Amino acid sequence: MRAVIVFAHGSRDPLWRAPVEAVASAIAQRDPGTAACCAYLELCEPSLPDAAASLIRNGATDLRVLPLFFGMGKHAREDLPLLMDQLRQQHPQGRFTRLPTAGEDPRLTQLLAELALENPA
Repeated sequence: MRAVIVFAHGSRDPLWRAPVEAVASAIAQRDPGTAACCAYLELCEPSLPDAAASLIRNGATDLRVLPLFFGMGKHAREDLPLLMDQLRQQHPQGRFTRLPTAGEDPRLTQLLAELALENPA
């Protein structure tokens, strides 16, 4: 079974999570055969290791991690690769793929440019 973990920094503000959770919901709606959930680096739960363990317990074998970071900063460049290595060691039965950060995708850059240039409603 394929799964996607939408991975973000985290915040103490519960409203901050809404757009992150909306991405996971959109993934599940687009492909009901793919399990989708959120995970956070800090300040809220679940952590990436906890989310991955839960998905694997529920039958996931192909896990993709989508980092919702706009740039390739320290968290995406250093912290996430270490976490991915730990996941691979803890769950050798799973295949873990780290997707590019959201901000690295030129489609997102173009969408943001379009949004900035649209006439306000």
